Amino acid sequence: PLYCLSICSADYNEWIRKNCSAEDRYSYVFTPEYEIFEWDMGHLADYSELANLMAPRPFMVERGHNDGVAPDEWVAWEYAKVRRHYTFLGLEDKTEIEWFNGPHTINGQGTFRFLERHLSWPANQ
Repeated sequence: PLYCLSICSADYNEWIRKNCSAEDRYSYVFTPEYEIFEWDMGHLADYSELANLMAPRPFMVERGHNDGVAPDEWVAWEYAKVRRHYTFLGLEDKTEIEWFNGPHTINGQGTFRFLERHLSWPANQ
């Protein structure tokens, strides 16, 4: 089956920095997860490059301001590269980010509207 769109909820961030930084508290260097590291992944791609592979399909990020995955600034930095790529392709209406006041959770507000718009679902079903 083909993917028709992608939503990254409560996870989108600057992956290379998150894996490697010895200075930021968000880094996996300071967490007990041992299976996170992907050999040479940072040399190949970060979240924006992976998201760009979705084009021309719609892509959305859902982000809570209080999410402990990464600071808003990391998320904005990484998403700006996706927005630029989609705009360059004339697809700016097919990508968006929803910021909400909340923690590491699926908010489901803007994301459901995104699904309704891009999958032609009836609203509120």
